Amino acid sequence: MMKASFKARYEPDKAAAAASTVSFNAGDFKLRASITDATVVHGPSLNGLALAVEKPGFFIFDYNVPKKDFRFQFMNTVRVAEKPLNLTYIHSKGDERTILDGALVIDSSNKVSVNHVLGTGNTKFKYNYVHGGLTTFEPSYDLGKNAWDFSVSRRVYGDDLFKATYQTSSKNLGLEWTRSSKMNGSFKLSY
Repeated sequence: MMKASFKARYEPDKAAAAASTVSFNAGDFKLRASITDATVVHGPSLNGLALAVEKPGFFIFDYNVPKKDFRFQFMNTVRVAEKPLNLTYIHSKGDERTILDGALVIDSSNKVSVNHVLGTGNTKFKYNYVHGGLTTFEPSYDLGKNAWDFSVSRRVYGDDLFKATYQTSSKNLGLEWTRSSKMNGSFKLSY
């Protein structure tokens, strides 16, 4: 049985930008086509058209039609000491970047991850600890910048998330309040 979904977005604060996505489940695969307002504003064109094929949990292949650019991503999970290690390989032709990601889920409260961009000294390590299911602590270390970053977030009232971040390299302190509610609407405030 084939299922389809349609999503549309309009953002008046971004020069009236609009986008829509149509996706179809075809057996084990998901086929997706996305367009932006650039595809239809000045008559039909290929501007803003992107196509994708995905097998959830295994791979994603994205193709940007006007740029003739592709990006592919492979995902796999292996077990290390009976713990899941999620591995991801991403290659983007246009950016000429290859990224390797690994995340070891120790238990429901603890996760360790590493991200490396091949050919650069850009490697980041992150530890994620969830306390009581509501509060998350995330220290991370960036080898390229030789700097620590810290993040603390707390979920309140089910739909609201308060987050504080500190970047030691730039000495930036960030505060954020996000609400994701189907009933009360969604927003994000950042300082």
